[in-house]
Amino acid sequence: MPDQPVTNIYLRILYPVIALALVVFGWAVLVEWYDVPRYVMPSPMDVAVHISEDWGTLVTGFSVTFMNFLLGFILGAGFGFLFAIVMDFSRPVRGVLYPILILSQAIPIIAISAALTIWLGFGLAPKLVIVALVVFFPVVVNVLDGLASVDKDVLNLVRAMGASRFNTFRYVKLPATYSPLFSALKLSATFSVTGAVIAEWTASTSGGIGAYLLQANSRLNTAGTFSAITFLAALGIVSFLLVVAAEYLLTPWKSSSKARRWSPSFWRGQGDG
Repeated sequence: MPDQPVTNIYLRILYPVIALALVVFGWAVLVEWYDVPRYVMPSPMDVAVHISEDWGTLVTGFSVTFMNFLLGFILGAGFGFLFAIVMDFSRPVRGVLYPILILSQAIPIIAISAALTIWLGFGLAPKLVIVALVVFFPVVVNVLDGLASVDKDVLNLVRAMGASRFNTFRYVKLPATYSPLFSALKLSATFSVTGAVIAEWTASTSGGIGAYLLQANSRLNTAGTFSAITFLAALGIVSFLLVVAAEYLLTPWKSSSKARRWSPSFWRGQGDG
């Protein structure tokens, strides 16, 4: 009888492959069955041919977009996590800044991107900020929710047993942020692709898949448009899988019934803080 965890891994790989195959098959059947003009919607084969013919340009654009996306994603996630911790430690800071964060989400990202281009010029800086803004808010909100969800009785218990404020945060409150943090990152991994494209539309001087998509649209090159969409979809899927892999490595208790042993250092530093 095959090992159950190994079987689960195979199934997790098999199901998305089947879903992708069904989408491509349905797409091809739709185009051929209804005889859709190629300038309206190309077939999967047309897109594959275009990708093979313009592979070098697409890969170069993908690498540019990926680097912009990756740097902006790390920037937004890092600052969002630190921002949430600061807001959790200080109620006045949270009371002042939280409404500002909510208000900022009411402003369309395309409007922010136009303003950032005026302030920061064309180049890398506005693109990183736009992607970071897409990631920042979900991370802040989810991490704050994780910090607020810690059982008050547990906090009172570890404090009564002599844990310092730092160790209470490190061993009790911080682990509570992992699940909501990775939920936010998985959502942001796909949404941030949209931010990267918008950033390239408004502030790009070095190309990228977003710029390639804009050029293909302006020329009514539907095969080129769908080729760019394919690469953007790949970027979203790859980034999502990277977040899932990081979650698997950093939250082993989700996939294993064996809990880690707590370090004796948890009880040290009773006079700290």
